[in-house]
Amino acid sequence: MIKKHKKYTRPKNLFDKARIEEDKAIMKTYGLKNKTEIWKAESEINRIRTEAKRLIIEPEKQDAFFKNLELKGLIKGETTIDAVLSLKKENLLDRRLQTVVFKLGLTGTIKEARQLITHRKITIDGKIVTIPSYIVKAGEESLIKSSMPRKPKKHEKKEKIEEQAEENPETQEEIKEEQEIEEAVEAEND
Repeated sequence: MIKKHKKYTRPKNLFDKARIEEDKAIMKTYGLKNKTEIWKAESEINRIRTEAKRLIIEPEKQDAFFKNLELKGLIKGETTIDAVLSLKKENLLDRRLQTVVFKLGLTGTIKEARQLITHRKITIDGKIVTIPSYIVKAGEESLIKSSMPRKPKKHEKKEKIEEQAEENPETQEEIKEEQEIEEAVEAEND
């Protein structure tokens, strides 16, 4: 049996307060399950940076390396070693399927995006993907679809009604009456 190696390294000082606070903010922003997901992204970015440093002396291999990073969506247009060395873990976390689904507006929250992915409701080009940490390639972003229709939140309904009222000032009273009826029905249901 082949032994699997870790895809990340733990921080040298696990109990550094500044790092813990930064990790908590990142976990909240990207809806991550645990800190190992942050450490994996950091290790991957460090691997990419190391490869870029190695390619400084081999310019003939740089084009293939840059093309690979452009396919992953990590760099856009800027094809210099400096652009690759300036990559951060947030750049990789932005390419995760969970984050892309949320930013496309298929879900209301980042945690909801993770749940839909693990419950097999998100497809890429017709294929079900159940891994929230899947790195979405630049060309796949437009192929992401949800099999569940998204229900608008209460505040989104109110905003939509207000926009309709602004567009048609004549029907403002009718829209307000409909809104009051909807609120009364929701109150009864709750």
